[in-house]
Order: sequence, then structure tokens, then C-alpha cells
Amino acid sequence: MSEQPAPATVSTPPTPASPLPSGLADALKRDGAGLVAAIVQQFDTGDVLMLGWMDDEALHRTMTTGRVTFYSRSRQEYWRKGDTSGHVQWVKSLAMDCDGDALLVRVDQVGAACHTGTRTCFDGRGLDVVVGGAG
Repeated sequence: MSEQPAPATVSTPPTPASPLPSGLADALKRDGAGLVAAIVQQFDTGDVLMLGWMDDEALHRTMTTGRVTFYSRSRQEYWRKGDTSGHVQWVKSLAMDCDGDALLVRVDQVGAACHTGTRTCFDGRGLDVVVGGAG
């Protein structure tokens, strides 16, 4: 009786290990590109400054350096806020939302947060809406 060859197995390349603590890495819900939205807020006024994107490495850098690092979807590279503009974001706190699909980065913003030179990425960009109210 001849021995049957073992069925071929398909192996997938290993995913790079996350630099994040396992509990955090497991809790994050990333988009198809491996990114999570990071809402940036001025720590003392509550002003919402901007929205950026982070992968595990950008989040790790943000958590361990005291400066905010994003992943640029258009340039496909990391960028640390303020390295070219001088408009640094100093990390004050970091939180994950209840679903794990968004981060809140509270910062002390030096200068403009927006690449257009405005304090926030929302300045002067209000939309006409019907204002609602309770009762």
C-alpha cells in the first residue's frame, strides 16, 4: 500500500507584530488599510483641531515620544506634526472610543493645526444646516 502525499497547504505571509500592547492592538478596529481615525483636540479649550490617521506604528510613536505621529494616506509615509512647520502637537492624553475605531488625542497645539495655516482644520468651513433642539 502506497502512502498518499499530504495535501498542499497554503501559507500566508506572517503579519508584522504590532508594537502596541496586545490588549490595545486587539481592541483596535482598523479600516481596510490598517488605519484608525485620530481626532485631535486642544487639551485646555476642547477645540477640535483636526482629524488624522494612525496605524499601529504611528500610534506607538505617539504613545512613546510625547509628539503626535500620523500615517499619511496620500504619501504612504509617517509624518510627525510640526517637523517641517514648527506647529508641534504635544501629547497630553490619549483615549480610544467604546468601539475601538477612533482615537481622541488631546494635545497642546503650538501654532496652526491645519496645513492651510488656520488654527483648526474646521475654521471657516462651516456648512449651512437646520439647527435642532430638544423639546
